[in-house]
Amino acid sequence: MTARTVIDVWVADLTFPGYMDRLHRLGAEFEKAHPEYRINIEGRDFRLLSRQIAEAADAGRPPAVAEYYFAVTQAARDSRTRDGRPLFTSVQKAIAGRTEILGEPVVLDDLLPAVREHYSPDGDLTSMPAVVTAMLIYGNKTVLDRAGVTSLPTTWGEVEAACEAVAALPDGPSHGITWANHGLFFQQALAVQGGELADNANGRAGRASRLDLASREMLAWAAWWRELHRRGHYLYTGKIPDWEGNLKAFADQDVALRITSSNDLNYMATAAQNAGFEMSVGRFPHRDGEPYGGNIIAGTSLWLANGLDEITQDGALAFMQFLNNPRNAADRHIASSFVPVTRSSYRLLEEEGWFDAHPHHRLAGEQLGSYAEGRGAGVPPCRGALFGDFAGAQDVMTRAMDDVLQRGAEPGRRFAEATAEAQELLDAYEKDRVVNGVRNPESLRVEYFRDAESYTGAQLENAVKGASEAP
Repeated sequence: MTARTVIDVWVADLTFPGYMDRLHRLGAEFEKAHPEYRINIEGRDFRLLSRQIAEAADAGRPPAVAEYYFAVTQAARDSRTRDGRPLFTSVQKAIAGRTEILGEPVVLDDLLPAVREHYSPDGDLTSMPAVVTAMLIYGNKTVLDRAGVTSLPTTWGEVEAACEAVAALPDGPSHGITWANHGLFFQQALAVQGGELADNANGRAGRASRLDLASREMLAWAAWWRELHRRGHYLYTGKIPDWEGNLKAFADQDVALRITSSNDLNYMATAAQNAGFEMSVGRFPHRDGEPYGGNIIAGTSLWLANGLDEITQDGALAFMQFLNNPRNAADRHIASSFVPVTRSSYRLLEEEGWFDAHPHHRLAGEQLGSYAEGRGAGVPPCRGALFGDFAGAQDVMTRAMDDVLQRGAEPGRRFAEATAEAQELLDAYEKDRVVNGVRNPESLRVEYFRDAESYTGAQLENAVKGASEAP
């Protein structure tokens, strides 16, 4: 019997119930269709995965396919082997214009344009999108209706008006709105204003060398956030980021509005059902008087190891296409509410009546642009920032905002200090890149471990369970 070619695939275990079971099942299905291959899927702690990949590469045993969180995209692009070769090769270049690999249709041209663009600096799709999320606003429609708020707020001013209406209810929630103190919200708030965190078009027109955490757009967001908090409308739990506490506040009806990821759709819907109220969903609100600039994309992508033999490389590329075929991409959305990454998967869900039965799930993908051919007339995407030690910069932002909310720091001064601190982290990353080929743990982190809690499925399960058991 001919030995099978082993494809090592290291993925982030996001701890959602059944998450790894589904991936192992897909690996087995691929093996059945391609018995000459064995797909060895390993789920690892997403907080440590990028460092473990670097260690495996140094030992000469990197996985053929490696999943990276979006915050370490720059590190994946910059990583080098000990002899100075790039650790990964471009997915697009490896596919080399083929329309199928081992019988698996290539999905590159089917990817949602905003998603493909996000992972295609210089027009080259370097990695294959896997998990994709967008930022949304959720409402307790039952409470909002009682307060006379007939639709979800679409601007910051409308958020204020909704919060004031909720505050006027004699037996309403203690606060109008909440969201986690996490870097994703700063990035999205800048995106809707057309702002940027880094020079050279957010690190996409050239390598980012300077950061600005005290831009006009950042200070507008911080000042508005502070004012909501001062007026008693915004609920701050005092923890960074406290995803679980924010979800529980919504589930317990301590707030009428929550801004969070589309990743939370299933959990938010379950919380509303358990508590007996109707939920509504809308796009992230933008700044009054300014056009909606766009959105960031969070999630993960799959990277192809450099230097694989042709048989192994084709097996790895075929498995990437298989994971994103219409059926599998659609099922990933159903299971975890991740954005359907291809037009075909969206159309399949539409044809099967999924969106008619679950209309809240349609919005996240539509917010990223049209599912029709080309960009269409959808909301223009705003390509997220690309620079080193993104996680460190996010920690700097959140601690600065914590000082503004809890210790009365003035936003302009505090975020100027944050800029200097984040710049030091970027400079340290660049030194590590040049000298070591990206090996320092700080260069490869996806979360800052000082005080932050990670965004895991286990946390969200606990929050929903706790709410459902509440009297």
